[in-house]
Amino acid sequence: MALSDTENECGEADAVVKMCVLGGFSESSEARGLITSLPEAEGDTATSEAVVQRFLVIMNRYQEQPHLLDPHLEWMLSLILDFVRSEKSPPSLVHLGFKFLYIICKVRGYKIFMQLFPHEVADVHPVLDLLSRQDPRDSETWETRYMLLLWLSMACLIPFHLSRLDGHLESDSGKTREPIMDRILAIAKSYLVVTDSPRYAASVLISKFMTRPDVKQKRLGDFLDWSLTTISQTNGQSLRDIMVLDGALQSLAKLFKHGKRDDLLQYAPTVLQCLEQKHLPESSEAMLRKLGVKLIQRLGLTFLKPRLATWRYQRGSRSLAANLAMSQSTTATDDVTSETEIQEQEEDYDIPEEVEMVIEYLLVGLKDKETIVRWSAAKGIGRVTGRLPKELADEVVGSVMDCFSFQETDNAWHGGCLALAELGRRGLLLPSRLTHVVPLIIKSLTYEEKRGACSVGSNVRDAACYVCWSFARAYEPKELNPFVTQIASALLVTAVFDRNVSCRKAASAAFQENVGRQGTFPYGIDIVTAADYYAVGNLNNCYLNISVYIASFPEYTKAMIDHLITMKINHWDGVIRELATKALHNLTPQAPDYMATTVLPQLLPVAVGIDLHGRHGAILACAEITHALYKLGFQTNRPVVDIISSECVDALKNIHQTLHDRKQYRGFGGELMRPAMCSLIEKLSISKMPFKNDPVINGWQWLIDDTIKTLHLVSHGAKDAIMVAVVSALCALCEEYYQTQPGQADAQIQEVLVSQYIEGLKSPQLLTRSGSALALGCLPRFMIHTKMKQILEGLQQMCTVSQKEGSFTEARRDAVRAVAQVCVKAGACAQGSPDSTLCSENIAEVYGTLLKSMNDYTKDSRGDVGAWVREAAMASLMDVTMLVASSAPEILSPEMVKSMMCCLAQLAAEKIDRYRACAGNTFLRLLHSTEPAVPHIPHQEELLSIFPVETTTSLNWNASSQAFQYITQLLGLTQYQYHTLLGLTVSVGDITESTVHFSSQSLFDYLKGIQNNNTALTQFGDTLLSIFRDNLRNDRVVVPFLKMLNQILANSCFESFTTQENHQFCVDLLDLCKEFKKSRDISKLRACIAVFCGLIQFQGEVRKQVLSQLLMLLCNPFPVIRKTTASQMYEMLLTYDDVIDSEVLDDAMTLLSDVNWESDLTTVRVHRNQLCDWLGVPRPQLVTKLSPVPVS
Repeated sequence: MALSDTENECGEADAVVKMCVLGGFSESSEARGLITSLPEAEGDTATSEAVVQRFLVIMNRYQEQPHLLDPHLEWMLSLILDFVRSEKSPPSLVHLGFKFLYIICKVRGYKIFMQLFPHEVADVHPVLDLLSRQDPRDSETWETRYMLLLWLSMACLIPFHLSRLDGHLESDSGKTREPIMDRILAIAKSYLVVTDSPRYAASVLISKFMTRPDVKQKRLGDFLDWSLTTISQTNGQSLRDIMVLDGALQSLAKLFKHGKRDDLLQYAPTVLQCLEQKHLPESSEAMLRKLGVKLIQRLGLTFLKPRLATWRYQRGSRSLAANLAMSQSTTATDDVTSETEIQEQEEDYDIPEEVEMVIEYLLVGLKDKETIVRWSAAKGIGRVTGRLPKELADEVVGSVMDCFSFQETDNAWHGGCLALAELGRRGLLLPSRLTHVVPLIIKSLTYEEKRGACSVGSNVRDAACYVCWSFARAYEPKELNPFVTQIASALLVTAVFDRNVSCRKAASAAFQENVGRQGTFPYGIDIVTAADYYAVGNLNNCYLNISVYIASFPEYTKAMIDHLITMKINHWDGVIRELATKALHNLTPQAPDYMATTVLPQLLPVAVGIDLHGRHGAILACAEITHALYKLGFQTNRPVVDIISSECVDALKNIHQTLHDRKQYRGFGGELMRPAMCSLIEKLSISKMPFKNDPVINGWQWLIDDTIKTLHLVSHGAKDAIMVAVVSALCALCEEYYQTQPGQADAQIQEVLVSQYIEGLKSPQLLTRSGSALALGCLPRFMIHTKMKQILEGLQQMCTVSQKEGSFTEARRDAVRAVAQVCVKAGACAQGSPDSTLCSENIAEVYGTLLKSMNDYTKDSRGDVGAWVREAAMASLMDVTMLVASSAPEILSPEMVKSMMCCLAQLAAEKIDRYRACAGNTFLRLLHSTEPAVPHIPHQEELLSIFPVETTTSLNWNASSQAFQYITQLLGLTQYQYHTLLGLTVSVGDITESTVHFSSQSLFDYLKGIQNNNTALTQFGDTLLSIFRDNLRNDRVVVPFLKMLNQILANSCFESFTTQENHQFCVDLLDLCKEFKKSRDISKLRACIAVFCGLIQFQGEVRKQVLSQLLMLLCNPFPVIRKTTASQMYEMLLTYDDVIDSEVLDDAMTLLSDVNWESDLTTVRVHRNQLCDWLGVPRPQLVTKLSPVPVS
């Protein structure tokens, strides 16, 4: 079964649909045009390659449905052969034509296509002559030789003696010409030893040519001698020898396949002996081993008389119409010859001794390491067994079954499955053998052998599904009826729980075939509907959903549970172990008594066993099953201890101490044991196990605390999972065991834990800080009560200090999350105590911490890691704001809400899609929230008109094309303008093309709208200057700001300011830009140059100052800055023609373009001073650095 490995069921469904929509050869007219254009294309290499490539694309569409080409093959072949046969055709056109023929032949298959070649007497000589003129060493024209050999294979089948085509063998020059028979044989032999594809076509030619009556009479023996000599003389080591051996074996295999038994029987022992001496099974080449198996099986069929085994099992007819015509009372056994007749026929038939050698060779082939060899051997076993007497055939079946020993490799199991499928399909596996065969197939369906960090056996399971599929078609329902439950359960277990998607799909297909053919599988139709070929493509869906549905049928419940317990909770893949335990949780309601009395006692010894994977899976399984039993008991008011035996409860309690005593929390094993035990702690706590005040609680708490302290020792990949497990365990443990009475914490434990975790926030280890922060965040409300002030101070201090230092980013993120979690759990109350609730006294500090975290732009080698903190701060602000708005809105000050909304607007205008989307969605949720409504939102009415309620679902903030056209509208709202423009700065000045395009376009659209509003434009300019002034030393903002400013000036967005001399905006902007003239940052200087060139459009004295700055940059110490300045000044003079007197304009531009501004400063300064004179700007004076006065 050719089953796809893809997990995407929708993609597969689409692919199948696309494949099936081909109703005919729809591109026939285009194909005809391509073929007829060959004469024009052959002269031009590029054109011919394009034509060939297009034809190849068209043909390849029909690889899955080649029969659709059948009505069109003749005219395509005819058109191409017209070019080939024409004497006017140049050799390149002939080769191009044969290339097209090969493409068609490859898609349709040579067996069908070669039959269409003309094969009259008149075709033999031309084809032979054309083939003789070919160069076997020309790698460009191998398609020509390949197709000519196939053509000759058909042409040589003419029903006349080949000697009639020879005529007079003496030529005019007196030399004797070679007979046609010898010429063909010589060509075939020569092409059997080449290294390219024509070798395969030559073997086809041999199989057709050597089986002619006249040729086999004269040349068969000689050819076999040549072949055996060739085989004997090659050593199989060099590439040349391998190719020669390949050709000889291929030709012999095809010859013994197509030749008559009477002609070949006398040579078969000699060929077999030669093969035995060659020891092909020991060859390193899989293709040679495969050809050896193919030839051996053909020799075996030659030794045995061609007959249909009378003892074989038959199930009706292959024809559906014939089956329907048969009487309902007719059974399969009616077609089987009686035992007496079978014995009489078999007594007259002697089996040659060589057959035993053949079968032994094929049985060895079943264990080969390559699938192609095993598959060929399996087919050979089926073919040869079909000609053996019943007793010998039964011995062969027994030998095949020996492959299913656990001493054998997975290759032997796979080969055995393939052989059993072939025997069953051919009716050679009698029903009496099914009692022995079915258990082997059941084992094969779950076969898996661990090898290092992975396992082998998926091919065995896939082949076992093929066996079940073939049995469904081979046997009557009554024969398989005793095994229905076993086969159905095993197939469903594989279809649902196999790790490999191809095995799951194979099992699903086999189950469906059995349901349709046999009709005896319990609940078959219902299950096939739920677990069809595509549904089983998703692993999570199989384990968590489909398995529950199937287990609802009592016939399959225990089989599925038992498989998970025996095969999956100790699986080498951790994902499978975890899914298996979740599946056990979901399956528990189907068989609660079985889980409590059988499964759980069976798992507990494994949970403290030696095998690491088994221990990990068993602990998780115990946790999940116990929790599931608790939920079932809760529905009937039964505590879990009434469902689980006291021995099991004690064993669950003692798992931690056993692992601790054995020191199994250390090292690599500890990375699995710690999260597993935390999961067990969580589930047992939720299940209300009666362990209060028991010493085991201290042990569990020790494990949680120790894990937090030692997280930095854990490998990187396991850290997140361990952290999540620890936090969940701590939360559940506190809820169940640390209350003296409902809502009141054990004061001693509360003090110890809170102090310990607050101290952990100061740890030098990043992960200890993160773990401590998350631990504080997960504490229940009663544990926070009276400790809230202390907890918030610790978290706020860590956020503030680490942000200044630029370190512990992940811990800061977790602390921000913890702040919100603590506040939400404590609740909000206007007049409450700051030690117990969020109130008017502490809300300012909470908002201050979160708002400060929204401006975290920390960077390290990983990039903008501060974005993690910003994202956490946005989510936390959302949660806290909703809490306060619903419980105590009066403590929310307008200033807090304004700061929050402005920060969100800023982040919603920034460049990273993910965080822009997070900010935008948070902004809209707060704006449109009605229950509770957020008070004091600035410009709320205007915002609601910009962002109608439908934008909460329709606006895609991730898409730059959608987001910026909305966010730039906030520039018109006074209180949002500064922050929105600050966010837009990093987007417009970014390097990502799409972000820059859409953000700048939206910004310019806004600026165009206020060109006639001098007040709005002035306010925008003032905001722009404020941002520049506030971020002069902030490289994250200032470089993008200068780039944005350059674009604004280049687009004449301040055109109304340019008409006024010495406009204050330009003066202030120039003063701020002068701050960078001594900068050593190349990118900053380049951006400044562009801004200076843009400022030249302003009138008055400010223009002279701008020119002065540019001319100073022409003598900058960095050559690249001098060159950039000259280039941009040249463009500036082209754009603004009023900057310089027209009389010297040409001279100035020539100077800027021709001078090498990267040369030494002395030379450059002379040219710069000349420009100063032309532009009417005072020459800059060198400032002499004063040497420091020594202090006595």
